[in-house]
Amino acid sequence: MTDWIVPCVIAGILLYGLGKGVDLYDALTCGMKAGLTVCAGIFPAVLTMLVAITMVRASGAIDLLSAFLGPVLEAVGMPAECLPLALLRPFSGSGALSVGSAVMAQCGPDSRAGRVAAVMLGSSDTSFYTIAVYSAYLGLKNTRYTLKAALTADAVAFLMSGLAVGLLMR
Repeated sequence: MTDWIVPCVIAGILLYGLGKGVDLYDALTCGMKAGLTVCAGIFPAVLTMLVAITMVRASGAIDLLSAFLGPVLEAVGMPAECLPLALLRPFSGSGALSVGSAVMAQCGPDSRAGRVAAVMLGSSDTSFYTIAVYSAYLGLKNTRYTLKAALTADAVAFLMSGLAVGLLMR
């Protein structure tokens, strides 16, 4: 039955539009035009963000920060292996998934670090990407309060991930 859900929904929408007398081809082309306009508007922001992420990862800055902050975060319950994930997650979802997979491969999925990495991936978002896309779409220039709130939420999610796993693994 699940193979038929999407085709049935599409057919239902088409039949509803035909029943209401909507010019389906015109509606489709207008929707495509609006979608391309949005893509053209957010493309520079997304491209800039992706270039910046690549530069930060290639420079070794994430490894340097991990070495510096690792002992401090270990004291509050976050495994040192998860620090690169916490630093990368606000910037890149695919990069964070790659780092999370590496943590799980290195330490094991049932280890404390593997579980904290899984909770971190599920409880946080790619804040810079989200802010870049929505700000570019809405034409916002000043995102300082949005950025502060998003990074605070990410920090809380990361710290609480270590705490929650610590409480549940006892």
